[in-house]
Amino acid sequence: MRLDGPRLQPAHGRRPESLVILAHGYGSNGDDLIGLAPYWAPRLPGATFVAPHAPEPVPGFPGGRQWFPITRLDPEQLAGGVRAASATLDRFIDDELARHGLPSAACALVGFSQGTMMALHVGLRRPEPLAAILGYSGALTAPERLAAEVRTRPPVLLAHGDADDMVPVEALHAAFGALGAAGVPARFQITPGLGHSIAEPGLELGGAFLRDAFAGRLSGWSGPEPARRGG
Repeated sequence: MRLDGPRLQPAHGRRPESLVILAHGYGSNGDDLIGLAPYWAPRLPGATFVAPHAPEPVPGFPGGRQWFPITRLDPEQLAGGVRAASATLDRFIDDELARHGLPSAACALVGFSQGTMMALHVGLRRPEPLAAILGYSGALTAPERLAAEVRTRPPVLLAHGDADDMVPVEALHAAFGALGAAGVPARFQITPGLGHSIAEPGLELGGAFLRDAFAGRLSGWSGPEPARRGG
């Protein structure tokens, strides 16, 4: 299956210099997450943004899409679902890089919730490193397998709310630990009082992270760092 979704191109007909792929969460669609693009575009004037609609409809959610079905937050079910859907997102990344004539190092993956699960799984197993992976309110599935399966180690930023009742913040800590054990440079931000959402502190930090990643300023990241908290 070939994916597609809404796009935001660089202003003034500028040729794209970088690519940001936004992977939405369960029951949402690309029309929702592309809303992040106008917020970040001023910091990333050479970036083109695309938010693909996930491949499957969600029964009972008009317009809602899913990367894979979720009936419960069971670790084995989540890991199997991510693995089954990974080839579709991987192919989409390849297609978009070819469309714009860009190398892997000019692409960042951004995910929310289920989209973060997809971004972390796919982005760390590609043969050529991406510029960065940014994940909101998500999780790393099968964290115990990462060290054996990781192929590339782009910088990773995770953001989460400590009041998230959909994907508890403990998922961030588990992901962070597994990333460190696999040698993946990572940082995180926890926003007090935030539920299953993206708030201003995470947007601000995420925009700066993407800007620095595309500018090559994150090469000094050598491993996990202490938590950063948003206000």
